[in-house]
Amino acid sequence: MDRRLLSVLLAVAVMVAPVAPALAAGEDFIPLLVYRTGPYAPSGIPIANGFIDYFALLNERDGGINGVKVAWEECETQYKTDLGVECYEKLKGKGPAGALVVNPYSTGITYQLIPKAAVDKVPILSMGYGMSASSDGRWFPWVFNFPTNYWSQASAVVRHIGQQEGGLDKLKGKKIALVYHDSPYGKEPILLLQQRAAMHGFDLQLLPVTAPGVEQKSTWLQVRQSRPDYVLLWGWGVMNSTALKEAQATGYPREKMYGVWWSGAEQDVRPAEDGAKGYNSAALQHTSGQFKLHEDLKKYVYDKGHGSARWEDTGEILYIRGLINAMLGVEAIRTAQEKFGKKPMTGEQVRWGLENLNITAERLKQLGFENELQPLKVSCEDHEGTRVGRIQTWDGKKWNVSSDWITSDDSVIAPMVKETAAKYAAEKKLTPGCLVTN
Repeated sequence: MDRRLLSVLLAVAVMVAPVAPALAAGEDFIPLLVYRTGPYAPSGIPIANGFIDYFALLNERDGGINGVKVAWEECETQYKTDLGVECYEKLKGKGPAGALVVNPYSTGITYQLIPKAAVDKVPILSMGYGMSASSDGRWFPWVFNFPTNYWSQASAVVRHIGQQEGGLDKLKGKKIALVYHDSPYGKEPILLLQQRAAMHGFDLQLLPVTAPGVEQKSTWLQVRQSRPDYVLLWGWGVMNSTALKEAQATGYPREKMYGVWWSGAEQDVRPAEDGAKGYNSAALQHTSGQFKLHEDLKKYVYDKGHGSARWEDTGEILYIRGLINAMLGVEAIRTAQEKFGKKPMTGEQVRWGLENLNITAERLKQLGFENELQPLKVSCEDHEGTRVGRIQTWDGKKWNVSSDWITSDDSVIAPMVKETAAKYAAEKKLTPGCLVTN
């Protein structure tokens, strides 16, 4: 790259990078593992913006969490596992009491941090991603993947497809292809889908895509040859829009495509233009669009010139998901304060707060998230929470909700979680039992 161009790009990056408040005693520190650069930046930027805008709102409107200011620092991972681990090691000891909770925003990074969490006493909040088996709090007391894990999400999509066909029994003899990011993230649903295929008699075709996913012609040639009844897209970043373009090029109907909720954002469908119309994805939250919280965001953050995004982008899927993720972490800190006092917390105390998190419909309304998320309750044994998702469909201009909330089939998933968690624990020589903090 030309040295002058590199200098300009670096200068621009410095100008647009959000500035975190300086660390001070008496604050709660939350590290932010972000990817504002690299092939996944279009997806990583809005998530990071949602996080810091929520923290900024709390500090400006409320003076923090019960009077305790929130401090944060970003570290660029580019969605690379090795850089993510380096960022974690760099930031875990910062702040008066160290990091309170880490959000890896990468299943690969999450896998690498799981063994470190108990040693460093820094809980992991992998909201709707990460290791599905970590829902079992008996073996993973430091890991939380609420509101639902990948197996529950895949199960909900299969159940929805079954409903579209007139019943799960109608899936017998059907072909379902999984086009997936060839990484720990993309491989997560395979075990559940294999179980479902055996139960319902459909043929499962596995089609891995090499990261970042800009070259998929051979993959969609296989799709054109096998003509599956449905395609499940488990992609991230540029892989998603590329898949939709290739589906259009090969004539595969987008109405028969269902993405994971990390494949269902504006950044995934807009580059494909009309080629994305009719495409479906799972949805962690209600869908896109501004809601009650945005009134305070505008008043206390954006009207004062402190917003990290363009105001018109604050109703988009991934920005909202950043808001939700930040809110859940903050509510865990608030829960911990109810037990340990309204003061700066430690990572171990926040782990207790995560484990005892109970966000009711009334609390969601108070927080400005009414109808955006289902009520959530976590326990010592259950770190997954609600086990629900819904389906949304792209009409060419916006996302529309196209299903009710779908609950996963716990009779299938719970035994899988317990068996897989126990196997992992045996390999790692973990001691069973939930933690208790006095």
